[in-house]
Amino acid sequence: MERAEAYGFSGAMSGAFLLSCLLFAAVSRRQRGPYMDEVFHVPQAQAYCHGRFLQWDPMITTLPGLYLLSVGVVKPAAWLLGWTGSVVCSVGMLRFINLLFSAGNFYLLYLLLFKIHQKNKAVSGFQRILSALTLAAFPTLYFFTFLYYTDPGSVFFTLFSYLMCLYGNHKTSALLGFCGFMFRQTNIVWTVFCAGNVVAEKLNEAWKIELQKKKDEKISSRKGSFSDLTRILQFLVKYLLSPKNLVTVTALTWPYIILVSLFFVFVFINGGIVVGDRSSHEACLHFPQLFYFLSFTGFFSFPHLLTPTKIRKFLLSLKKHPVQYSLVTVISLFLIWKFTYVHKYLLADNRHYTFYVWRKVFQRHELVKYLLVPFYLFAGWSFADTLKSKSIFWILMYFVCLLAVTVPQKLLEFRYFILPFLIYRLNIPFLSLYRQLLELAFYILVNAVTFYLFLNRTFQWENSDEVQRFMW
Repeated sequence: MERAEAYGFSGAMSGAFLLSCLLFAAVSRRQRGPYMDEVFHVPQAQAYCHGRFLQWDPMITTLPGLYLLSVGVVKPAAWLLGWTGSVVCSVGMLRFINLLFSAGNFYLLYLLLFKIHQKNKAVSGFQRILSALTLAAFPTLYFFTFLYYTDPGSVFFTLFSYLMCLYGNHKTSALLGFCGFMFRQTNIVWTVFCAGNVVAEKLNEAWKIELQKKKDEKISSRKGSFSDLTRILQFLVKYLLSPKNLVTVTALTWPYIILVSLFFVFVFINGGIVVGDRSSHEACLHFPQLFYFLSFTGFFSFPHLLTPTKIRKFLLSLKKHPVQYSLVTVISLFLIWKFTYVHKYLLADNRHYTFYVWRKVFQRHELVKYLLVPFYLFAGWSFADTLKSKSIFWILMYFVCLLAVTVPQKLLEFRYFILPFLIYRLNIPFLSLYRQLLELAFYILVNAVTFYLFLNRTFQWENSDEVQRFMW
């Protein structure tokens, strides 16, 4: 990092942290007590603060990583500063943990952008800083910086694990992956993603050798065609069935293999992936979740995905491959028809934005969910088009992880899309400075509206005296 870039990054991070502290104070003044899921998380952390480590709220569905780390930070800090009494593990102190995680996420996002795009000499230091600032302000993640939720910590350890993987520190990466798993069990998918990065790199090397042997340049130049995909899958199966290759891959990924094995032991002993209340977190094959994720990504990445050039390229692709698109359309319609699930929370909880998205869009008419298929097709094509700089094996590996982390979820919840979105966004090419500024301005606008609604547009339920607030 050059000195000017270092100063610029330090200034951006300091300014963002100061602004977050001011916003944190405003949120804490307006919402002093626990809100939403905090009514479970805060008392659990406070029980740990008082040494009651065997006490557990059965409504909590995640492992105790957040509470253990909170105690590990708050208690020593309180001892050093001489704090006593209820202030030690108060709601404000516990929420402040996520403010620290948010600063850490900013730094990790910058380091990841630097590492992933280090070969692109056309990217300036200012663009890296701007992109890191934009992703740190990603609305769905940034909002939960100010509440005591698992999301900022979950993202921190997953991004840290990914960074260590890219630098080849796989034992450290697996250890950090375990920390991420302790925050949210589904983060085990991103441990598989890290292992997949290693495997994809070896596969890509072997594939290049295979191309040279066969002198077949058409395969690489027509990477998107069906015949090429078939040949690539055949190569993939052949490579992974080779004992020599399996030994090589295992030697490189054994820390991740151990962690994934421990995960399966946990699932077997626990009787499932969810701890605590399982009635509201049933796994199912909810394939439309992939379409919701693509829509979510299209909304928050419109400067990347929705451009006149991309629209023209998509229309040309439709014209060139009508049979393939017709088949994908039929499959999409079938998946929506047979595998759409509506969680009871989605219909009942009017504090979440998803409640209004579902009511205003999907519940307008029974046919709406089918009429959105053309948009899903464009969003999916544009999504894949932005990843074309990555190897086909990386794309296949990411897509498998994306399916694993979204499809089993019955509840439509935007928080579940945070990590797959960030991994995607980190790996796509940089835009022009104008479009980067447009993306940042859009995120700032969405955050401003979100916090205005949360702080000022309160309401009450008929059967409750508690103040309710709108949130992600």
